[in-house]
Amino acid sequence: MAERTPERLVRLLGMVAFLDRNPGVQVEQLAAHFGVTPEQVLRDVDTLWMSGTPGYWPDDLIDFDAGSLETGVIRLTQSRGMGHALRLGTREAVALIAALRALQEAVGPALDPQQRDVMASTLEALTAATGEAAAAVDVQLSVDAAPEVLVAVAAAVGEGRRLRLRYVNAADETSVREVDPWQLVTGDEHSYLQAWCHSARGERLFRLDRVLSAEVLGAGLEHPPGPVRPTFQPADAHERVRIELDGTARWVAEQLPVDEIEELPDGGFRVSLRVASSAWLRHLLLRLAPRVRDVEPPEVAEDAAAAARRALAAYEPGASSSVAGGGLPDGRD
Repeated sequence: MAERTPERLVRLLGMVAFLDRNPGVQVEQLAAHFGVTPEQVLRDVDTLWMSGTPGYWPDDLIDFDAGSLETGVIRLTQSRGMGHALRLGTREAVALIAALRALQEAVGPALDPQQRDVMASTLEALTAATGEAAAAVDVQLSVDAAPEVLVAVAAAVGEGRRLRLRYVNAADETSVREVDPWQLVTGDEHSYLQAWCHSARGERLFRLDRVLSAEVLGAGLEHPPGPVRPTFQPADAHERVRIELDGTARWVAEQLPVDEIEELPDGGFRVSLRVASSAWLRHLLLRLAPRVRDVEPPEVAEDAAAAARRALAAYEPGASSSVAGGGLPDGRD
């Protein structure tokens, strides 16, 4: 599977911190530590060598000992503060204060005393450091649920244990449900428990303000939450297409389920992906048209070009008469 930018970014940041603590590391050792090939480590060093703080003069960039690198040893000589503690700006601090206040309002009663103390002390320190800007933040977010219900639900979610609920549905019918709790979610001004319901034999959302009582059971989860799956999962039966693009279309490699990414010397790249819908592929190529360099197989490009010609023909003089009745030329609505 092709590596995405977030994955590489985490590794790059980790590399700087690791090398800052461990001067002079063999390329093979660093590769083994981060689970990549030595070639990838060298590409990462090349990327870091061109990274730094605004200004981007030599003294502003992350730097390495070039002589050591020639002998297969990576020695960091300038980390540009990446090994130091994060310093928040006013905007970041205010955003964090808002998030902590919302969290305190939402789940504060369900936390144990030690957790509440940590949250309160962190919020107090941030508020004091931010000064008047913190006073402008007014967060009012609450979970409409009985405190004992919220405590039981939070405990069950945190410990991965089954819950027994007495629940009133929208039709004012009371029932007893045993559920495998997954997470608490908020939406449309209400808070919900997302869980697997053993009575309904499926995933359900339970509004917390309709839960009359909640009891944590000893049993674990029979139906734990599964991994988040992409909407589209490529299969071997789907057509394989290769598209060469210039560097300004990098989002394709980041957002689409590509099989391979091949970097090109001039900054462009080539992706390989499997396609289930020719219409989707046609739309993608038309959207990317100014940035597409090559497409394989060629008939895919020819199909997109034919679609573009049909679209342009619709704007030629006299073309509007074919759709005078308000419908499309082929009779569709």
